[in-house]
Amino acid sequence: MTTPGYQRFFAELKRRRVFRVMAVYGAVAFVILQVADIALPGLGLPEWTITLILALTLLGFPFAVVLAWAFDMTPEGMQRTADATPAELTQILAAPASQRWPAGVFALVGITALLAGAWYVGRQTAPEAARADIGAVEDPVVGPSSASIAVLPFVNMSSDPEQEFFSDGISEELLNLLAKIPELKVAARTSSFSFKDQNLEIPEIAARLNVAHVLEGSVRKADDQVRVTAQLIRAEDGYHLWSDTWDRSLENIFAIQDEIAADVAAQLKVTLLGEVPTVEKTDPEAYSLYLQARQLHQLGTAESIEQSIIMYEQALEIDPEYAAAWSGLSSNFDWQASNGQRPIDEGSTLARDAALRALAIDPGQALAHAALGRIAMTYDSDLASSARHLERALALEPGNIEILVDANVLNRTLGHLERAISISEFTVSRDPVDATGRFYLGLNYFYAGRLDEALASLESTLRLAPGRTGVPALISTVLLWKNDPQGALVAIQREPSETWRLIGLPMVYHALGQAAESDAALADLIERQEEGAAYNIAYVMAYRGETDRAFEWLDKALQYGDPGLADIAVTPEFANIHDDPRWLPFLQSIGRAPEQLAAIQFEVTLPR
Repeated sequence: MTTPGYQRFFAELKRRRVFRVMAVYGAVAFVILQVADIALPGLGLPEWTITLILALTLLGFPFAVVLAWAFDMTPEGMQRTADATPAELTQILAAPASQRWPAGVFALVGITALLAGAWYVGRQTAPEAARADIGAVEDPVVGPSSASIAVLPFVNMSSDPEQEFFSDGISEELLNLLAKIPELKVAARTSSFSFKDQNLEIPEIAARLNVAHVLEGSVRKADDQVRVTAQLIRAEDGYHLWSDTWDRSLENIFAIQDEIAADVAAQLKVTLLGEVPTVEKTDPEAYSLYLQARQLHQLGTAESIEQSIIMYEQALEIDPEYAAAWSGLSSNFDWQASNGQRPIDEGSTLARDAALRALAIDPGQALAHAALGRIAMTYDSDLASSARHLERALALEPGNIEILVDANVLNRTLGHLERAISISEFTVSRDPVDATGRFYLGLNYFYAGRLDEALASLESTLRLAPGRTGVPALISTVLLWKNDPQGALVAIQREPSETWRLIGLPMVYHALGQAAESDAALADLIERQEEGAAYNIAYVMAYRGETDRAFEWLDKALQYGDPGLADIAVTPEFANIHDDPRWLPFLQSIGRAPEQLAAIQFEVTLPR
């Protein structure tokens, strides 16, 4: 009986030890790729190095197989393999199956190991967007970069609990300082500070923030003396990479922060494209007032903003050339104008003047450029100027979440909804427990017609901030667009803000076919919020199909300087009046016509 050709071929492969070479090559290649993936980042080599190693490994495999077939190692050295005699092939083919199958299995294991190594490296070196799709559940989050860090609030070790603003302020200053390094991924303040006073292990915090390292420490302040202790921890195993303690006078606090930032960059082996950023130096007393003012701003209440303004002004009395304080003051005035705590004209003028003063002192004040961008967009209807200021702000601090939020708003205003969504998704990945970021993402999804994603994001917002105003109202609107008016009614009744309930109820009752209730709710809205919600009243009219009244209220919104007009081009509630001949002329009058928006160039490059 003639032996089939394929059996003779496999017998020859075994005799020439080709299977053994395949197994050994695959196993060794797998080990090399694993070691390279771990070791190369620490050597500071470019990311494409491991890709090159993978390519060479794969290309070498067929050469190894050919060499194994053609040559054999003998006591006399490498010699060409002689052809098998018929007797040798017969002996191999006559061997029991238990002696024949291991060679093939070993070869299969080797090939599998090689392919596994290739898959692993390919996954690690793939672009973030591509890797996000692998195993993604809710958020596009992948494993942490080795150059990623969270700065936890430093512990106040002072005997005076009132000094906690100082330890928190030092932590935030360090966070902002590190965030200015483009090559370093830094978790945003909202997320880092959310773990304050929580008894959680470092690995758990790092996993939630998707970072590889954590910086923590303590601050003890007594009179004009300060002790700062800082330690950098590798989250994976809790290993302390570096720690140090400084006992200095208060006037040296800036040097301490500069040293910490430089040491962190060195420990994380960040390949800097420029110098390590440094803190703006000022009088120690002015600095203390500045830190208190910034912490008060973070509280975001009318009272805290007013107190923050007083603190900034006191700091500026000591040091009138303190650019960071002028930027903070601008942000407070803008907040007051946007939240009805100060007349819009007055608040926007004060905010503009403070930002311009900051830039006159320090043209590199990114937040001052961002403030001018917001003012131009919201109050001046000058989107081209807004784009220039925001581009400059992002060039100075490309990873600043606050500035990226402004860039998201401008992209939404320009009708670039997918770009706005990309920015929002990025800010959420950097600041995963920030309810504001989730809310903006949900709003962008709604404007883009991605209703299910909008609901998911808004529900996440409520889980993070159960009492946040405006969220149930937006959920109610999304449910209206999903043809669920009964669900919309339940949602709007959960809205804690009376103003947003007044805005939502006329639309919900209209969708339910309850005309009398809708009319009564609309009358109540107009009576209570004519000036503060003229823009909202206009889109309620449009939703109800009252075109003439909608345009009347748009004119009032323009008269009152309602900032809501910024989003008019993408607000879905105006869909019913888009075909009216008055629509485009109105958009043109406020610089929001499609051709006007298309003429404005605004590009945002997100950090890696």
